[in-house]
Amino acid sequence: MKGVILAAGKGERLRPLTDDRPKVVLKVANRPIIEYVLENLYPFVDEFVIVVRYRSEWIKKTLGDEFGGKPITYVEQLPGEGTAKAIESARESVEDEFIVANGDIYFEEEAVRELVSAFRREKADVAIVVKHFEDLSHFGKVEVEGSRVTRIAEKPGKIAGYANLGIYAFRSSVFDFIEKTGLSERGEYEITDTINLMIDAGLKVVAVPYDGYWNDVGRPWNLLELNEYLLKNRLRHEIRGTVEEGAVIVPPVEIGEGTVVRSGAYIIGPVKIGRNSRIGPNCFIRPYTSIGDNCHIGNAVEVKNSIIMDNSNAPHLNYVGDSIIGENTNLGAGTITANLRHDRGNVKVEIKGKLEDSGRHKLGAIIGHNVKVGINVSIYPGRKIGSNSFIGPGVIVDRNVPPNSLVVVRQEKLVMEK
Repeated sequence: MKGVILAAGKGERLRPLTDDRPKVVLKVANRPIIEYVLENLYPFVDEFVIVVRYRSEWIKKTLGDEFGGKPITYVEQLPGEGTAKAIESARESVEDEFIVANGDIYFEEEAVRELVSAFRREKADVAIVVKHFEDLSHFGKVEVEGSRVTRIAEKPGKIAGYANLGIYAFRSSVFDFIEKTGLSERGEYEITDTINLMIDAGLKVVAVPYDGYWNDVGRPWNLLELNEYLLKNRLRHEIRGTVEEGAVIVPPVEIGEGTVVRSGAYIIGPVKIGRNSRIGPNCFIRPYTSIGDNCHIGNAVEVKNSIIMDNSNAPHLNYVGDSIIGENTNLGAGTITANLRHDRGNVKVEIKGKLEDSGRHKLGAIIGHNVKVGINVSIYPGRKIGSNSFIGPGVIVDRNVPPNSLVVVRQEKLVMEK
């Protein structure tokens, strides 16, 4: 059986982190999202087929041509948008039975085990992993009678029911129905419309309930949620680097090879630090923080509940709270990320031109890649700084900064003779 991973999307809602790369390669707990998908499919498939399009070179560079010894084949998504078109792109690369999973979700191995078991036990044409939610406002509803799916409906509003999690088992007969699938109201070819056509034709579609953890990584705060889950549940206390005398490590903390933790650093796990990073002296790293490879967290810096990606620095006098900092980014001395509104309401973030409630009481900055931030910069909660931007000294970032921008403070000065 082959595993098909859908990874062609741009990840618009995750900008600026996806300004130059697909979201499936963004690192959470120091690993690309797509690796978790491959890892949990691994026991059940012989080969991976990855459907790519946007910035596909990033995925190929990240994964190469095999994962754990099992080969990876890349196929370009056919013209057109939507999951049905993405699955059709893999038609020549799969056999009669295959698994499909979205490349931007997180799920546990148990979901796939139950999927494959039910698919074969029920001799189904399609099996879908579903999860019960009290509020289906953001999900399509999977209507079920017994184990059979009778319809996949549009978002029904604030009611309870089963949601489609984006993990399927198919037979090759699905391709005949994809050919008959028309454009949805969103202008996409939806696999849920394909499945409804199969139900109408009398084919057997079964639901596979799953109670474990699942995360649809569609917005920046979902990265923080997943980071917290992984550090809380999958972190091993392992120190491969050097910890100087006078540093305090409260387990669990994972420290990679070549990393040096200098005297005065105080680290409370769960925290994960990559390879060849410099930590301290005299810094405070609090729980649910992941710091990538070749990073520098320096003197008088506090970091909590944040993701700092590879080759980025918070070198002195910084506070980074509930924030995401992309690769190759540097915070100047005195840069502070605010993470709490004065009215203590939920932090709202602009997503594709509209403000969305993050549902989070605390949320800091979302900073893209290759950003240089000057000294004494203050960043409001939930604000974004686009990739390849420069923020000059003393700027108050109270609105989003587009990519490739220069932001400076105009300052009038009067110089007088004493």
